[in-house]
Order: sequence, then C-alpha cells, then structure tokens
Amino acid sequence: MAEEDDTRIRILQSLRGKICEAKNLGPGSGSTRLRDVSTFCTISLDQEEVFRTKVFEKTLRLATKKKKTHTPFYGEDFYFEIPRPFQCLSFYVYFKSVFQRDLPVGKVSIRKEDLSKISGKENWFTLQPVDPNSQVQGKVHFEMKLNELITENGSLNQQLAVQSITCQGLPLISGQNCDSYATVTLVGPGRSDQKKTKVKKKTSDPQFEETFYFEVTRSSNYKKSTQFPVEEEDIEKLAIKVECWNNGNLVQDVFLGETRVSLKILKDDHCHKAWYLLLPKGNGNKAKVDDLGSLRLNVTYTEDTVLPSACYAQMRALLLKSPEVKPISASSAHILGDVCRDQNEAMLPVVRLLLHHNRLLPFVSAIAEQELEHTQEANTIFRGNTLATRCIDDMMKIVGRSYLMVTLKQVLDEICDSNKSCEIDPIKLKEGDNVESNKENLQGYVQKVFSSITQSSASCPPLMCDVFRSLRQMASKRFPADPHVQYSAVSSFVFLRFFAVAVLTPHTFQLRPHHPDPEISRTLTLISKTIQTLGSWGSLSKNKLSSFKETYMYDFFKSFQEDKCIEKVKKFLDDISSNVSKESSGLADSLVLKEGEVHKRAQGRKRLGKKNFKKRWLRVTNRELSYHKHRGKDALFVIPVKSIMGVEKLDESAFNRKNMFQVIHVEKPLYVQAGNCVEASEWIEVLSQVSRCNPGRLGTYHPSAYLMGAWLCCHHSFETQPGCKPCTMSMPVNIQLDIDCDRETERIFSMFSSNLTKLLKMEDACASLSVYLGQQKEQEEYSLFTIQDPRETFGTIQNVRMVLEELQAHHDTHGALADEPGSMENPIVGKTS
Repeated sequence: MAEEDDTRIRILQSLRGKICEAKNLGPGSGSTRLRDVSTFCTISLDQEEVFRTKVFEKTLRLATKKKKTHTPFYGEDFYFEIPRPFQCLSFYVYFKSVFQRDLPVGKVSIRKEDLSKISGKENWFTLQPVDPNSQVQGKVHFEMKLNELITENGSLNQQLAVQSITCQGLPLISGQNCDSYATVTLVGPGRSDQKKTKVKKKTSDPQFEETFYFEVTRSSNYKKSTQFPVEEEDIEKLAIKVECWNNGNLVQDVFLGETRVSLKILKDDHCHKAWYLLLPKGNGNKAKVDDLGSLRLNVTYTEDTVLPSACYAQMRALLLKSPEVKPISASSAHILGDVCRDQNEAMLPVVRLLLHHNRLLPFVSAIAEQELEHTQEANTIFRGNTLATRCIDDMMKIVGRSYLMVTLKQVLDEICDSNKSCEIDPIKLKEGDNVESNKENLQGYVQKVFSSITQSSASCPPLMCDVFRSLRQMASKRFPADPHVQYSAVSSFVFLRFFAVAVLTPHTFQLRPHHPDPEISRTLTLISKTIQTLGSWGSLSKNKLSSFKETYMYDFFKSFQEDKCIEKVKKFLDDISSNVSKESSGLADSLVLKEGEVHKRAQGRKRLGKKNFKKRWLRVTNRELSYHKHRGKDALFVIPVKSIMGVEKLDESAFNRKNMFQVIHVEKPLYVQAGNCVEASEWIEVLSQVSRCNPGRLGTYHPSAYLMGAWLCCHHSFETQPGCKPCTMSMPVNIQLDIDCDRETERIFSMFSSNLTKLLKMEDACASLSVYLGQQKEQEEYSLFTIQDPRETFGTIQNVRMVLEELQAHHDTHGALADEPGSMENPIVGKTS
C-alpha cells in the first residue's frame, strides 16, 4: 500500500525466526515403536496452524542405557506477516509414524505480551504437555446488571442479569467453524447456578441473544437504602463464570475457553460490559509432569504502529534528501547506518524507502565511492561488512528474487530431488561410496548451476545492472592500473553475495520450501564454494588454486581450469554491467510465484453439499493462474493473469468457511479457501501484485457470493450488478514492488529512537574540539562514527532529533487515545476457576 492512500492508524505485525533443534524428546504415548518414529514441528497463532516443517526421519539417539531420546535438528527459518489479532504463539513437536496418527510430544506457548522479552534471542524452551483444556483462543463480550426487586412478602432483593453474550475468534474444529454455545454460572461458597445458551451453528463469531437472571443472596443485616449499595462481603463471595463450548453432537463437547468476573466490579456501578480474553481452565497451570524434552527457538516479533501518512512527511523528506548530501556521511540515512552499525537489518527499511522513490542508485553509488576512497588494495574491494555492502545486499534480495527463480530454481529442484551423493572429502565418505563417481556427480551439478548463471544476463533486473555499472566505473577510476578490478567489483556481489548464498541456503530465498537434509546441504555447500571461486575474477589462476586448504578441493578445481570458463564469467559480468541499455527479460519466461493445496468451490453448483468444495493444487505464475487435481498434473482450468479484474477477501458468511478469497475475472468468480490466515493473506498479495496493473481492474466488488438468485451482501438479484464495496487495491502503481513507505519510515523512527544514546554521542562528537582538529580517532568512544564534515553532520543530527520529537508527540497522542481496557481491540485478561 502506498503511503498516500493511508489515513488511518494501523497495527502491523510480523514474525520471523528459526526452529533450531530439539533434544531429549520423550517416546510419546501409546505403543509407538521408536525406531519407526520421525518428528516435525508446527507453528500456530492461537489454535490455527500457519507453518509446518518437513518431517525429519529417524532422529533416535541412545541417551542412557535404558532410555532412547530423539534429537532432531530442524534448522527451519520462517517469516510471515500476521494478518489478524492473536493471543498466543505456539510451537508444537509431533511424532509421525507410518501406521499411526501424528502424536503431539509437547508444545511451547508464548503469550503475545511476552514475545518482546525473548525477541531476537535464541533460547531453549521446555516442552509442556498438550492438554485439550489449554488449547483456547478468542474473546467474549457480555453485560452484567444488578436490578432491585421486591419479593411477594415485600422484602427487597437483588437480581443479576447477564446478557449480550458475544464471542469472536473461536477456533476451527476439524477445519470447520464451531457449533458453539456458552454456559453462564453464578459461583460462590456452596452454590453453582448454571444456565446454558442455545447452539449457534457454523460460526466462529456467535452472538447469543439471550438474558439470564440470577438471584443474589443478601446478608441478614441488609436494610433498604435509596442509594441501593451492594455490600462488600456479598460481592467478594460471588462471581460470574462464562465458558464457551463446541457442541459435539454424537461425541464429547470441546472446551473452547472461559473467563471469570467477580461481582465486586458492580460495587460502584450496577452495570458492567466489556470484552474478555478466553483463557484455559485454571489459567493453564499444570502439575509437574515428566520431562518431554526441549526446543531451541529464535523468535523475533515486530509490531509497528503506523500513523497517518502526513505524520511521516518530514522524516521521509529528510531521508529522501540523503543522496544529495555532501559528504554522504552527513546524510540521515548514513547516520542511521552508523548508530545501528551492529544491527544487520538496520538499513533494510532505508533501502526499501529509497527504492520506492527511485533514489537508491545515487545513494548506493555515493556510499560505495566513499568506501573505495578508503580501500588501499584492489584485491580487498567490497569484501567487508560495510554500509555499502549491506545496502547492496538488501537491494539484491529485494529486486533479485524473481531473477533467482528464473536462474536457479529449476536446477536446485533437480539437485535436491535427485539427491545424488557428491561427497569428495575422503574422511567423510560413507561405506560403499565411490569418490570418483561422487566427483562426477558434483561436477555435473556445478556445470549446470554455472551455466544457468552465466547464461542469465538478460534476466538480470535493470536496477542491479545500473548498480553494477556504477561500481565498475568507480572501481576502474580508483585503481586505474589494475585491469581486473572492474570485474572483481561486480563479481564480489553477484557471485559471492548473491548466487553463492542462494545456492547455499535456497529456503531463505523461497527457492525451496524447507531447509535441506544434511546430505543435500553438504552438496549445496560444495557447489556454493565452487561457484564462489569460479565467479571471483582471477580465481582460476594457479596462485589462487594454491591457496586452497583442502587437498580434495584443490584436485576438484583442476577440472575447471579452462579458458572458456574465464571467458564465460567475463562475458556475463560485461553483460550485466555494460553501458548498453536493455530491457529485462526476467518476465519473458513463465515464473512460478506461488503454489500450494487449497479448497476450491465448484462453480455454478448448488450451495449445499460436501462436493461443493474440492482439494486442488493452485499455481500462480507471472502469466496465469491455474488449478490442478494434484501437483504435477495437467491444469483443469487456466485464468490468464491479464484477465484478472480483482482479488479480494470473501465474507465468512458466504459459505460458513474461514480464510476464503475470490479471484474476479471475465467469467464467474473463483472462490478459494486457503489452509490458514497467513496462507490466505499471501495468496491475495501475490495475485494482487501480479495483476495490479491490468487495465480492466474493477473499482468495486461483492464481498459475498451470488447464491439462490441474489448477492448475499447487497441482495441485488442481477448477477451482473456492479460491486457494492470499493476494491482494496484498485489503483495501478508504476513500481515493480509493493512497498509500504509509511511502515518503513516508522521502522526507521523506531531504530533511531532505540539508538538515541548513540545518536546523542555522535552529536557530542561533532561538537567536540578534537573532531574539528581531525583528532576524533584518538577518542575511542567516537571512533565508530564516520564524521567527515562535523558542521554538516551536526546539522543533520539536529534535524533528525527534531523530527523524532515530532513523531514521538504523534505517538504519545495516539497512546492517550488508545482503546480502554475492555474494548474489542484491548480485551481484559480475566481469571479462571
């Protein structure tokens, strides 16, 4: 979403991290034979699974003479935007057996408010048992009133009324919406008066329009009062407990959560209504159980409070001015890199912001030129983790994703799926392996990867070509006596920091769905090392070969000492960094953007019946959207991308199903149900992106379906009736990426704010006499800052501080207007019995 379109305050959440490994996993329950057991992990938002690792085979290890445990290494990276509110993030470990259902070993549950305590840190977590009574999610709203009643004998009594019971966000049961009901119980010493609502079918957001009345016992010394006070001794003994259940019909009902509210809340006000979080029974407290093992996790949760776009105008203008500031070290973007030097992803929002506004090339050129001025030897060019290399790395990851897909995905799929043995280290060879056969396998893989790269120059994104051309020209100017430096300046990025890294960890670039097995990972490591050396200019000379520490690698590289390899690398580097302007052909080939299993509604059939929805394999490329009976099968139906007129969410009420979206095209809308909320959000995003510049996109749409001769949303009877709701992405944007500039500016504000102490220290350094005298390097506390022009840098820091104070004032105003406890957005965490 572009910042110009946003006038609201938005709370945007994301989660990234790694499921590292588990240790000492117990044998589980039942008669599972340990030697047959494999394990996998899942991630759930509340009770909705949103991520699953691949299955890891036979991770059994003998821990003691009598006990065997599982110690799987998962190494699975994950990242996703969180598209909805949630209460709890959970990681589950399962045993998977050939002949039995998956058995939960244990879980790690972290409440949302506790995520900040562990964010960005690697920790071991003890697995807790998976108890159905602790698997809850959602919230409940109800109203309590105290009424004054006169009984038949004339005495005054109290009556408690509980009404307006509404639930939101109840979990799916067996993949379907709940058949839910609620129980309301007045609890106190020696009494438990329970009442039950009717069952609401097929909804996760039921509204129980019922009122329940309870008599409240008064103490013997009660006297009539016009102010009708409620005595404290009565209130402290009574509470209302609301429990939510799923009606099991022929099976046992499923507990969905509860909350408990003391009547003392009515002491000063005879009416109370609020939203409460549903909690596990007993708040999830459990007696000590047997050790189930541990899970090592690294989790980073980010929550951005994005203000209206106008609030970021000054900060954005200051950052976009950075490429013009001289020296570049005095710019706000460079200063951020200085104060966040130890944060690897600190420059990513700056890169994305400058990229959106077409200001990245001059900024990268300026900081690269500054680095070259301090580079003394040509063979060390762009080898460190500097501001320039970090920015160019981030740029390549953003704009080069489709380039990697076109160039490497097919060959990496072949390598990972065929899984030929490629070990050439004699020490690591397995019994029965033949080193010559392995060397032949590895050489074949390297040749395929090398050829794919060196023949891909036409697919290289124009921005990458522009940056490489700029680097090449500056390197030649800095080292005019070295004819090879113009190539090493480019190869140090495109081979060492781009292709070699993607080959080594394809899952982090979405080239493969999961972290590879250890054997495949070893093969990819050998290929990556070879590609690095082949691509490094001059690496094929004999003096480079003599620098290899491993004898087996030295012998292997001899097979690549051919002039044609050098010529291929040279031609490739010339092509991607030449002065000749060319159009990228990265979109000429069909590029798979996303694929996966979904449930698709059969078009033109009746609303009722299980056959209405069928499992299908959905696949979207830059050219077409298609669905197939199974993966790899011929397409059953194809929708050209150019004919997509809109991609929108579908109301849950249309088919009583969650996570549905619709693809509006020239024929009837295609209705699709994704596996979870994250999947649905990703499908909508990728389809919207690939079709966003279509000239026939609609401005309005129907959020529900056309059934029984009418649109369920607006009740119009004509199927061709224009939509009743504005589309969310109706305006085409002339940019290859969808960058939320307000969110990126908010992240920059957060980083400046969290590093304010360093910013102030840099300001002091600019004002110190030693800096003016050029002696700042003698002061250790200032040595990390790049201060070429103290006066200019001081002025920029003053401007940064000013806009930080202004933005903080906007945030403070938002905080003062935040939702009160008990609102839908800020429910109360109550108690349980």
